[in-house]
Amino acid sequence: MTGMNSTAPTYAQDVEAVAAKLGNHPGPIVVLSHENPDGDALGSVLGLARALRALGKTVIAPMDVPRYLRFLPEPGELSEPLTNWPGNPLAAVLDVDNNDPGRVAGADLTTFTGEVVNVDHHGTNRRRAAALMVDPAQPATAMMVADLVDALGAPWSEAIATPLMLGMITDTGSFRFNSVTPTTFETAARLLAHGARLGWLNDQLGQNPRTYYLLLREVLGTLEFLHGGRVVLARVDEAMLTRAGATWEDVESYAGLLRSAEGAELAVIAKDYGDRVKLSLRSRGPVSAQNIAVALGGGGHVPAAGATVPLPYPEVRARLDEAMGAELARVDAGG
Repeated sequence: MTGMNSTAPTYAQDVEAVAAKLGNHPGPIVVLSHENPDGDALGSVLGLARALRALGKTVIAPMDVPRYLRFLPEPGELSEPLTNWPGNPLAAVLDVDNNDPGRVAGADLTTFTGEVVNVDHHGTNRRRAAALMVDPAQPATAMMVADLVDALGAPWSEAIATPLMLGMITDTGSFRFNSVTPTTFETAARLLAHGARLGWLNDQLGQNPRTYYLLLREVLGTLEFLHGGRVVLARVDEAMLTRAGATWEDVESYAGLLRSAEGAELAVIAKDYGDRVKLSLRSRGPVSAQNIAVALGGGGHVPAAGATVPLPYPEVRARLDEAMGAELARVDAGG
């Protein structure tokens, strides 16, 4: 297969197995990803949906796209969440473990009786599907979808390549993260050769609404430097959003911004909803955001993870402090 992202025989076999399920299915294919989709989720869904439609497949792609990514989908190609499954469906779940139905958005997998294919790069994936491609070594699910497009034999176009490039930009930090490999650049070159609009994507992603900055002023007022500056933590609540005229979507990129603080090994944004707290964690070096998230009932990647804890903030903060302390102690002990 041209440009395969992994030389492992099992990966190549997995790609062919998923492609066969998708290519041979006669009914509608429902393409899903996780709640609060990021660029890799949206890019992977759009890339695969467009490739399948180019092959004449009936595709339903329900997704609630955050404001900062709404520049990419065409009108009508994404739908509202499904209230009922269509007849004879196949579910394609991308960038999320399909065995965690609480994180899969757009349709209720708990009521689904058909087959599922799963394409994902999370190390916490439990690898249960009719056919699956799961490879935590891949820096972005979009890279894996690029292999899947080749295996399907779909005709490449700018419309397919550009969203997959978005996924790569998002999950590699614009090719700055340690997860980037030589193959990452080879895949990016393939997408550019197919017409991916890299400069346009970066220009679109670099624009923030005024409310982003008004809310940032509020967030910086809660800033804490912990463990000698190794941890940077900030909190957001509904009252802050109201004062800034902002929404929860405006909060999404703040964790990455705080991670840029000199000496910071871990950045945490706590979204305080009152009865629950959603934590977004970003780490660098040997510190694992994933370990902390898993300790709090969440998951994700080593450098980027999250968890939702159904408790008020003071109780969540105590548990978070314990998990962060344990992770820093592990790093300091050479674990």
